[in-house]
Amino acid sequence: MPVYHKSGQIPPKRHTQFRKPDGTLYAEELVSTEGFSSLYSLVYHAYPPTIVKTLGEPYSVEPKIAREKHLKHTSLIGFNIQPEDDYLKSRKPVLVNSDLHISLAAPRKSMTEYFYKNSQADEVIFVHVGSGTLKSGFGNIKFEYGDYLIVPRGTIYQLEFNSEDNRLFIVESFSPIRSPKRYLNQYGQLMEHSPYCERDLKLPENLETHDEKGDFKILIKKQGLIYPYIYGTHPFDFVGWDGFHYPYGFSIHNFEPITGRLHQPPPVHQTFEGHNFVICSFVPRKYDYHPLSIPAPYNHSNVDSDEVLYYVDGDFMSRKSVVKGQITLHPGGIPHGPHPGTVEKSIGKESTEELAVMIDPFKPLMLTEDAIKIEDPNYYKSWASE
Repeated sequence: MPVYHKSGQIPPKRHTQFRKPDGTLYAEELVSTEGFSSLYSLVYHAYPPTIVKTLGEPYSVEPKIAREKHLKHTSLIGFNIQPEDDYLKSRKPVLVNSDLHISLAAPRKSMTEYFYKNSQADEVIFVHVGSGTLKSGFGNIKFEYGDYLIVPRGTIYQLEFNSEDNRLFIVESFSPIRSPKRYLNQYGQLMEHSPYCERDLKLPENLETHDEKGDFKILIKKQGLIYPYIYGTHPFDFVGWDGFHYPYGFSIHNFEPITGRLHQPPPVHQTFEGHNFVICSFVPRKYDYHPLSIPAPYNHSNVDSDEVLYYVDGDFMSRKSVVKGQITLHPGGIPHGPHPGTVEKSIGKESTEELAVMIDPFKPLMLTEDAIKIEDPNYYKSWASE
């Protein structure tokens, strides 16, 4: 949950005259969510954010569904997604439903020729490989391996990479991304039992006001289409802003695990939530300390939700032959659990170095054509052999 933040120059009172040195007015903009009833920020531009010079023809980036209905444990080898120079072209949706889209991306080049705005979805960009800077009118956020970048809908941004070797795991949420309600007190502050706190958030810094006119290409995504716009002023012309609606970062390495004498269920790993799904972080942690504990997770049935696990790093004691960037999908309706031999093997172990991102959606996920290209067709058999 972002905290109140401000940067640059703002007037003492909102909706009042705020003038440039030459006496003309700065342009105020309210960026709000859920009408005017949820999080918002007030932004002050060097120029009105409405100066459109030309419009291009929209083109589709709608996911192509290959398997709409299925009941099969599935594994995708994520690093088999081939790198591409362009950031948007590199994004390949693999698992989708009406609440969220999950994509993999391996972009080589920074976004220098255009800016991007997702106008209907919050984006959670998990950085698996690579580092760089998320740039927006709100300021800059340095990112590196293990960072979640939360970009609220309507934010125009660019990604600048430090090298050509980048791997991203991206969630588009059609509802706002929030911290879990049980971590927050009635005033919205993260409580003492929360596995992270406000100090852990990476907030935008070093606001740079681009007081520029010209031709600025902004690609705007809405309802599965990209709309090419040419604006007459630089989109990062903020002279100041304040509020709660802005991009921020959080490192998975700053998630403090909740442990106990006996095996803790997956909700203790929850990091974010959207409507009808949660995002969890599995991080290095001590195992259970009951003298008869079994660290490996017990078999469990996904009655109400699918389960997606994206493997980042480390050794997973409940799985065999796990590789970095692998995605497993265990659909609701059938049980799953540790692979043969891993339960006994886990007894006596004191800790794990595993690192993973888990998503539990409460509507079934569909597989796209891009997912089928990287599927391990025999994964469902992996529980049958020692």
